[in-house]
Amino acid sequence: MTLGDSPALLSLRLSAEYRGKGSVLRGVSLDVAEGEIVGLVGRSGEGKSTIASSILGLLPLKGGKCNGRILFQGRDLLLSKDKEMRRIRGREIGLVPQSPLAALNPNLRLRAQLDEAWRAHQSGKPDWKPLLASVSLPAEPSFLRQYPRNLSVGLAQRFLIALAILHRPKLLLADEPTSALDSITQAEILDLFGSLNRRYGLAILYISHDLASVASLCHRVAILHQGAIVECGATAEIFARPRHEYTQRLIAAIPKPPETHNQATAVRFEMESKTRPSATPVESSTV
Repeated sequence: MTLGDSPALLSLRLSAEYRGKGSVLRGVSLDVAEGEIVGLVGRSGEGKSTIASSILGLLPLKGGKCNGRILFQGRDLLLSKDKEMRRIRGREIGLVPQSPLAALNPNLRLRAQLDEAWRAHQSGKPDWKPLLASVSLPAEPSFLRQYPRNLSVGLAQRFLIALAILHRPKLLLADEPTSALDSITQAEILDLFGSLNRRYGLAILYISHDLASVASLCHRVAILHQGAIVECGATAEIFARPRHEYTQRLIAAIPKPPETHNQATAVRFEMESKTRPSATPVESSTV
């Protein structure tokens, strides 16, 4: 089932393995509709990033192989030639990787990285101001003259998102995109993903182990456990009534805000003051 029973933009039935490690994915079944945000949740090592690498045709570069089918706009990507996959990557399917500063070329200025990403699929020299504005980045030439090392992690992540949506892809793979961010910047990036989804109809496969971010962003959630999707459904339904035991454990493990230190201190002080004997005033003496 996809969002509003819309036709699936991406539909995969996938198994994958790595040399020397055996099977990682076993018959994973997952659909993403046009304009839908699907959260893919699981612990580290469950195979979430393997799914993203398989979709992009990059799994062999990591020593893995996959079989099954990955239908994207009706085409089976597993049957596509390398040349066709190079055309699809970046142009039709964008990627926001996990570590923004590590993903950017440290030796190229930001403008050069935009220019290279553009020339991979298009010609000419576009105006970068609308693109940068769409991800809330400065459009001044001085910003584009900077190197990645001059950016905060949050700004670097926004720049990576700009690179990923440069060619207006139909699908964005966001692979743990907020794991390196503080809570405030994380909320800003999640708002940005939601805004891009609404503005451009961008479908997003949001890969994360952070259930709180998934709950705030995604239309549907798929739970990956031991190489298979064990539960999938509307976000509100999954969080309110999880059926699978593993999903129940994940949701139960979400940290709950404790009583604040100030509240606890105030209550304790009030209780102690009621039981503490009143002090006897000291009479002043005259000299």
